[in-house]
Amino acid sequence: MPNTAHPPRRSAAEQARLEATLRDMFEHRICFNEVLGLKVVSFDPAAARLEFAMRPELIGHYLHGRLHGGVIAAALDTVGGFAAVVGIAEKFSSESAEQVAHRFGRIGTIDLRTDFLHQGIGKTFTATGRITRLGGRIASIQMTLENETGLLIATGSAAYVVS
Repeated sequence: MPNTAHPPRRSAAEQARLEATLRDMFEHRICFNEVLGLKVVSFDPAAARLEFAMRPELIGHYLHGRLHGGVIAAALDTVGGFAAVVGIAEKFSSESAEQVAHRFGRIGTIDLRTDFLHQGIGKTFTATGRITRLGGRIASIQMTLENETGLLIATGSAAYVVS
């Protein structure tokens, strides 16, 4: 009879180390994310979330004070990559924080589509990434960006190399 047992899941302490490592990577080590002010909100593999506050440096249309389209696309791309990493951490749930962080070094965006639906007006914005497929080489992610009222500002879809 084949062994169908799953490897042991990482401990709560190791999960906390992993989350601290990923938070540091996505909030500080990727300097551009720090410029945008991105903060990790959720490590939920079904809906990983980042958020950021509106600031004058992020305005793309000075007359209307709305987000620059590049900021919107960058936030969607970043949450897509974050969702892929969170999904990989869940898929390889027996691996240590260091092992998962090493896998991060192999992730890269290979395709990104952004659909701008409403003006980027708001005080805070939440970007959510949902994995549609996590294969051995490619991850497909759907992303959304909403303001604090829940208005859907933009959607995105992306593919990431993960091997």
